[in-house]
Amino acid sequence: MRRILWFRRDLRVADNPLLAQGEEVLPIFIFDPDILSPLRRDDRRVTYIFDAVVRLKSELKTLGLDLILFYGRPGDVFDLLLQRSAFDEVCASGDYGMYERDRDRDVSHRLPFRFLEDTYIFSPDEVLKDDGTPYLIFTPYYNRAKRLFRPEHMQEYRPVMQTLIPWEGDAIHALSHEGIDARPIDLASLGFKRASLTAAQRRTPIQKLDLFEAKLPGYALRRDFPSLDGISHLSVDLRFGTVSVRAVLRWLAGQKKRGVDTEPFFRQLIFREFYASLLYRFPYLRERNFRYRFSGIDDEVRFEAFRNARTGVPIVDAGIRQLLESGEMHNRIRMICASFLTKNLLLPWQWGERFFADRLLDYDAASNILSWQWSAGTGIDPQPYFRIFNPYTQTARFDPEGVYIKQYLPELRDLPAKLFADERSLLQSDIPGYPRPVVSHKESSAKALEHFRKAL
Repeated sequence: MRRILWFRRDLRVADNPLLAQGEEVLPIFIFDPDILSPLRRDDRRVTYIFDAVVRLKSELKTLGLDLILFYGRPGDVFDLLLQRSAFDEVCASGDYGMYERDRDRDVSHRLPFRFLEDTYIFSPDEVLKDDGTPYLIFTPYYNRAKRLFRPEHMQEYRPVMQTLIPWEGDAIHALSHEGIDARPIDLASLGFKRASLTAAQRRTPIQKLDLFEAKLPGYALRRDFPSLDGISHLSVDLRFGTVSVRAVLRWLAGQKKRGVDTEPFFRQLIFREFYASLLYRFPYLRERNFRYRFSGIDDEVRFEAFRNARTGVPIVDAGIRQLLESGEMHNRIRMICASFLTKNLLLPWQWGERFFADRLLDYDAASNILSWQWSAGTGIDPQPYFRIFNPYTQTARFDPEGVYIKQYLPELRDLPAKLFADERSLLQSDIPGYPRPVVSHKESSAKALEHFRKAL
């Protein structure tokens, strides 16, 4: 059997079910202009993906294979492949976004399509209630997922002997109306320039797990403190498949045998599954509220202050600076920023979601969209609309020494940390180069509650 192995969100050799498919194969990766065109030319994700693709190509060559690179719309690429040779099927891991499902449906009209579950522990329609409907609350979903979890969910896939179907040219084969253009394998051939990645972002998944081993016993206590670096940094690897979720589960199982409490981290992995299942079932959540008719107030001036880290609220501005400088933002800070935008600035959650989508290296549509709706009080299993994070009490609790704030706001390094949790002093302050808070927490919270109650 002659198979096309289409790599997408599985950019690795280790534990990849695609490479467990024998006989004659043609491994490919497609740089899709419909995905790439809207992105900034220095988008970190493109640099990260490009480097992962080049690394995968090199690793496949050690197996006697290769990775043939294309730039073009997938339908056009498959038309070309079928013109050049005969194939029996295409194999690819499941990819469940709206665009991705339409794309795969289009390709399946050209060639039999076999999906391999690799992106998640469970397929998005697997963890359901007894009546076949989806869970809308996380805890019951989590309990059901634990009951359904089996050793085979940690199965390791090893490469089998495969014969490479030859394809000419070691290049990026760019498709256009004029034909095929063989371009050098570099970012410039895609119209992008290299973005900087941090040392942590350049670490391999194995290196990250090795570092996380010492943090795992205290994960539940340390994960909310941004200056403690108590997290795994694996979100981007899981997003683009440079590590399999099965490999992470096997690593966790090994830690559990050593007596380490692994449930808090396992719970976060299941949150990822929960959000993926919800967006799969309710794709309209990308733009629309699940519940209530809350809508933000379009205020471009306030939004400019937010996205440029000029709100005058140190914990919020530090988070935005981290995002702009590194493409990362600590999860606790994401929640603080989301609450501030939707409930203090009263801006539409969609504005914040799109801003994060443009900047986050580990951007995952399901996790990001559902998290924003949770913060706004409009989503499935949301934070109640009347619960509004106080960024100053959050600062006192999770960054009491101001370590995180001073790391990303150097203009505040010489100020006492207690100031960052003191709204009254900040409102009266005159800090060179730093603005006063754009809103009062007390007053803006009262306005938000009034606004939300009217929408009920």
